[in-house]
Amino acid sequence: MNRSRINLFFLPFAGGSRFSYRVYEKILPHYIKMIPLEYPGRGNRAGESLLTNADILADDLYHQVATIISNNEHYAIFGHSMGGLMSYLLTRKIKLRRHPLPLHLFITGTAGPFALTRGHRKVHLLNKLEFIEEIKSLNGCPPEILQNNELLNYFEPILRADFATTENYVYTNHAPFNIPMTVITGREEDLAWDDVQSWQRETVLPVDFRYIQGDHFFIFKDPEAVVEIIIQKIKSYFKSFRYE
Repeated sequence: MNRSRINLFFLPFAGGSRFSYRVYEKILPHYIKMIPLEYPGRGNRAGESLLTNADILADDLYHQVATIISNNEHYAIFGHSMGGLMSYLLTRKIKLRRHPLPLHLFITGTAGPFALTRGHRKVHLLNKLEFIEEIKSLNGCPPEILQNNELLNYFEPILRADFATTENYVYTNHAPFNIPMTVITGREEDLAWDDVQSWQRETVLPVDFRYIQGDHFFIFKDPEAVVEIIIQKIKSYFKSFRYE
């Protein structure tokens, strides 16, 4: 076991890829090894079919991490928006297969799984114009993509598949984890407090709820603030380590 670092798996948001978190790779300290995961159908898996079933996608993610977590190395999981839901479902898969559980879950920009299942809007079924307007409202898609029809035609099916994954997800009751969780929300996000609070259903430990200034993609407006929270939590597990 490598006791000089912790592996931190990063799960993409809707439309994202393993390359979406490059800014974090630059500012994370040396004792946190960033391991970005990839969903099928984009990035270095662009030739594969897109998935719209959260359970099947969680299986895919499990197979990406299985070898690493089997080595009994310390690890945690980070997921934003859709990645938050998939972090939860991946942890369920890991628990089911009796692997060591993550030391910590970092969830940003999403309501709890129980609240997600109550949603009635089906954004993935909107026509192209309405769908693009919905994407614009999240302030996370670069203008060069939104204003380029070729790029839009490439990303639209990816985004629709990812929205379908979340919007078709059906919550089922499970015993809560015994895992520390930190849930970070943007102060300007369109998320009800009760829906964010529903993450407390998923662990027997008190969830640390944090707010950072910004809208849904606050994680890119102030990545240093997010990393500072991650470091605070990680340091608590490795107090005997030397940090620089």
